[in-house]
Amino acid sequence: MTRIDRRALFASGAAAALLAATGASLADTPKSGGTLRLAVPRDDSLEQVARGAVFDTLTEIAPDGTLRGELATGWQTDSSAKVWSFDLRKDVVFHDGGLLTVQEILPILDEFGQAEALSAGCLRLELPVANPGLPFRLADSRFAITRDGQSITPLHAANGTGCYRAERAEDGRHFLGRKVAGHYKEGRAGWADAIEVIVIPDAAVRAEALRDGYVDVAAMPDPDGLNGQRGLRYHPGESKMALAAAAHVGMPRQIAQAHALDDGRIAERWWLA
Repeated sequence: MTRIDRRALFASGAAAALLAATGASLADTPKSGGTLRLAVPRDDSLEQVARGAVFDTLTEIAPDGTLRGELATGWQTDSSAKVWSFDLRKDVVFHDGGLLTVQEILPILDEFGQAEALSAGCLRLELPVANPGLPFRLADSRFAITRDGQSITPLHAANGTGCYRAERAEDGRHFLGRKVAGHYKEGRAGWADAIEVIVIPDAAVRAEALRDGYVDVAAMPDPDGLNGQRGLRYHPGESKMALAAAAHVGMPRQIAQAHALDDGRIAERWWLA
């Protein structure tokens, strides 16, 4: 792919047209490459980020709270909200090379009611009681799709369809995921070549690791160790920070608020600028 010369782009006036059309600055444009390193406390943050990197769900809640398909491309229900059908994305591959089929989806839907395959790419689910919010529930990482019903743990053996393949992991301490080549989200998510999550229990030490450049993002750092520090960015703000990031980290304009670390999707949504 030919790289665009930014100076030539501005000189031509094309940049102004591009920014007017998108309402974005060049700093908001995701870039591919590098290893995004996160320091997190000893809670469920490591597992949350790893699950978001390695696994997909049928649906996904975007940072603005809207619902969109992930492994499901569409869904419909009857007027009672008791009978649902889901259309699956085609040609999705697990990290071990196996093709996603309806057989991997059925166990998840069976937790809600009686599920059956209507075809190779469509499933039907009948609920015992109405549930208009079912597609939102299916976005929860508890309903991650695994190969042949395998457990999502241990992390080193995790086998999902997400943007990152588990390369090395130690539960509760460390995770390294490597970007999957040719992933179906290519060009839309999974910008870093690799994602590394390191558990550092002490908030002051996480802040120090960020200041000294050992990590790129620190989750719930100690504000006393970072206030006034130049070259850092804060979310949601410096006075009440949940995340702090180095200046070279690209943050999406919107960051999901339900949980820390962009609802566990930080691995595929953030980038190195």
